[in-house]
Amino acid sequence: MRDVTDPLLNLVRRRREPVVAQTARSTVAAVIAYVVARQLSSEPAPLTAPLTALLVTQVTLYTTLKTGMRRVNAVVAGVLIATGFSSLVGLTWWSLGVVILAALVIGRFVKAGEFVPETAISAMLVLGVTQVAAMAWDRVLETLVGAVVGLAFNVLFVPPVWVQPASEAVIDLSGRMRRLLLSLGEQVRGHSPVTRAAERLHEARRLDQDIEQVDADLRRAEDSLRLNPRVKEGALSRVVLRTGLDTMEICAVVLRTVCRTLVDLAKARTEEPLFAPHIAEGLHELFTHMASAVESFAVLITTQVSTNAEEAESQLVRELDASRASRDTVALHLLDGVQEHPRQWQLHGALLAEVDRILDELDVEKRSQRMWEELDRQSRQQRDRYRMLRAKLGWRPRTDGGREENGRQEEHDERGKDDRIEED
Repeated sequence: MRDVTDPLLNLVRRRREPVVAQTARSTVAAVIAYVVARQLSSEPAPLTAPLTALLVTQVTLYTTLKTGMRRVNAVVAGVLIATGFSSLVGLTWWSLGVVILAALVIGRFVKAGEFVPETAISAMLVLGVTQVAAMAWDRVLETLVGAVVGLAFNVLFVPPVWVQPASEAVIDLSGRMRRLLLSLGEQVRGHSPVTRAAERLHEARRLDQDIEQVDADLRRAEDSLRLNPRVKEGALSRVVLRTGLDTMEICAVVLRTVCRTLVDLAKARTEEPLFAPHIAEGLHELFTHMASAVESFAVLITTQVSTNAEEAESQLVRELDASRASRDTVALHLLDGVQEHPRQWQLHGALLAEVDRILDELDVEKRSQRMWEELDRQSRQQRDRYRMLRAKLGWRPRTDGGREENGRQEEHDERGKDDRIEED
């Protein structure tokens, strides 16, 4: 019975995954767009409308709006180009080449984005028919129908917020980093072959691919928070996740450098342990605390409830304090060892510096500083956009400088009046 129900349970769990959601929403929107286009267009099979709805409907409302505007720009630009050329010349090899070149160039100027080829496609389809005006109007109409249906579908049935999948991806990434740190803690004990140290290095390099996937999940989560009426503090959630992922990415890079340092030590000490027993135990304890700190940091940046966030922050502070205490103990032991056997002392110093960098990146105060800096940067960008919009629309709000100028003019007028009175 378990083998029969497990696939069903997995299907139920996957119903909210982005691929499943996008497949269902795109299918329904395409069918609705085709039905609407049949009523409005003179074409017997207005397939441009469902095609547009299929391309426009995305897993988030923000990407749907952005994709719809780009595709409409591309189609309208292509239709206008073909209409203009058809009134001057017919369809020849050279006119086709000129139309394609002009459409691709103009598609860049109208910010069609990934739909730049659609500009040339629309121009070619319209140029190749005899009744250009009817074909052009139907092409534009079907595109507008598909874009409007796709946008309306996502407005009426708001896509889900994809913060939870992004949070789960961050937790999975922290779990892989935690397991790597624990493996390093075991590696420093006793003799470590070069092949084993190289395996840990390859594992650290694979974290780059994991971070790319997490970054893609996070971008989708950020888009789902934009223009979403169900989200009240979207900007804060985006900043928390984005700055947290940036910190974990830096830690992953430094962790790869730690693995590289241990590989170099393993190459230099093929017939003996990497460290003395008391130093190895200290490093084992250090890596264990660092592994717990990385895990606590991931829990902190993905926790939405304030009470749980406070608990995660307290746990992170405890693990960082324990890590720093272990680091200081290891540093003293390494210093004594270098004085007795000054071999590869530079690798010992590099290892301590890399550990310090990871602990500094995970620090709670530095995390808060990054969050406020990012919020301040976004606020400045928003003010600059509003200022540019006001300038384009010709708005000239009254400023302090204007009031000062008016005050100086009034003062000048008063002085003029006094002078005239004295003359009289």
